[in-house]
Amino acid sequence: MRILIRIAGLVGCALACAQGRDLKDVEFARVDGVSLTLDGWLPEDGRVRGAVVLVHGGGWEAGDKRTYIGPWFATLTAAGIPWFTINYRVAPQYPHPAAVEDIEAAVRWVEAHAGEYHVDRRRVVLMGESAGGHLAALAALRGKVRVAGLVSFYGVHDIPEWKVQRGELPRNISLYLPGATEAMLVEASPVTYLKRGQPPMLLVHGKADTGVPWKQSERFCLAARRVEVACEMQLIDGAPHGVENWENELRFQVWKAPTVAWLRRVLRLK
Repeated sequence: MRILIRIAGLVGCALACAQGRDLKDVEFARVDGVSLTLDGWLPEDGRVRGAVVLVHGGGWEAGDKRTYIGPWFATLTAAGIPWFTINYRVAPQYPHPAAVEDIEAAVRWVEAHAGEYHVDRRRVVLMGESAGGHLAALAALRGKVRVAGLVSFYGVHDIPEWKVQRGELPRNISLYLPGATEAMLVEASPVTYLKRGQPPMLLVHGKADTGVPWKQSERFCLAARRVEVACEMQLIDGAPHGVENWENELRFQVWKAPTVAWLRRVLRLK
């Protein structure tokens, strides 16, 4: 009953709180002739708020700013949280580090346009899922940009450990990291960059995920805490890979209220 009330509250707020401005196909960067664009939603009341940059998954080789993460749009809009969802270059045409560089470019663009969009440039959170969780974590931790927080849904945070967990590396890693050596796998792993002073993190993971085992998140969170980085984790019993798949069952939608609460706290939204 409590879960139903929470979700009903979000849905009800969607009717009352969704007065805002939509952005569509705004170019945030152009790299070697490739136009990178974003969509977004912003409240209309003119108040300055922190914002979330959303990073889709797709195994580093597929997807765009509107795929795989549909449930995030309505959830954040209902909560009155500004968001931007971005395109980035994908493998195999654009191997590592192209995608993470594009995410960093998006963060810089949001910071540069903070005044225009009433965004607090000091309060930008990266939020990604699956391969997008991996990429968002890399962008948040490797030090090229500074963000206020990281939310990773079932992201790959330690590629060598993922190889052990699966017994092999999946084909798409060879596209994202062609000719990968062990040193390259380490360099492309977010866990490598954990150190004191990094932004707080929220990790969300289904316990029935066979693509990215939930131990990826548990071990990453423990590693973060060892260096005094704030990390919270939400494990969802029975949930498979993919937040869109979670929409099929109410019991998997328990991520919504805690994720919104965490974002509101980190973004300092009242």
